Amino acid sequence: MDQQKRVMAVHDLSCFGKCSLTVALPILSAAGAEVTALPTAVLSTHTGGLTGYTFRDLTEDIPAIVKHWKSLGLRFDAIYTGYLGSFAQLELVSRVISDFREEGTLVCIDPVMADGGKLYPAFGEDFPGGMAKLCRNADIILPNLTEAALLLGEPYREGPYGEEYVEYMLHGLAELGPRRIVLTGVWTEPEHLGCAVYDAKSGEIGYAMSRRIDGFYHGTGDVFASALLGAVLAGKTLLQAAQIAADFTAGSIRRTHDARTDVRFGVNFEAGIPGYLRSLGL
Repeated sequence: MDQQKRVMAVHDLSCFGKCSLTVALPILSAAGAEVTALPTAVLSTHTGGLTGYTFRDLTEDIPAIVKHWKSLGLRFDAIYTGYLGSFAQLELVSRVISDFREEGTLVCIDPVMADGGKLYPAFGEDFPGGMAKLCRNADIILPNLTEAALLLGEPYREGPYGEEYVEYMLHGLAELGPRRIVLTGVWTEPEHLGCAVYDAKSGEIGYAMSRRIDGFYHGTGDVFASALLGAVLAGKTLLQAAQIAADFTAGSIRRTHDARTDVRFGVNFEAGIPGYLRSLGL
């Protein structure tokens, strides 16, 4: 049996509401990876559509956690980052990547900071520049179209999106440094939604699409990114992984929609895990 892959997941922990670590841990574990959590903050709930939540910043805890891991000689096959709440965390995570990256370590950065054409309220206008700097360390980045526009200093454009525009954005993102790009929130016609995938080394561009389900569902970006990384670590090509993740995410949304669950509480990805594992050949 092959040695188990180990992933460092650098995300916040929202105790209720399916996102960040509460999504990354089960999905990556189901895909066969050992997940080591580096929590950036602890919240009573996620912040999407919910109020009155508690928040504890863990920035000051990160150096001690990392120091202990280094004393144990821990090594990682992948480093996967999500929501980072400040410039201090951007700088800390950049150092963490430098400290633990070895030949073959896959660095996957989800530059969580914006959606729907708007930067999240917690971030200042200078934050995208800091995130762009962090993305230079990545092998794979997974921005949505709002985040891509902010990373490139481009104005946000509403869809539908022609291939010429999508590919212009993909090439611009690759110039930041990462070799592989997964651009999410791509659609050319209303019935379908998905992502565009670009490998700068080979020059190949592909699209992974699923049928659109009406509504906005919190945490789906984390579901998609975690499922994609799990598929890549299981040996799938990036385009194969993107299609697997798109189908898994769409299924999670569909179950939630059909059950009429409160969309603020996250999507039912758990029931889709058996099918996800079949798609990985596990």
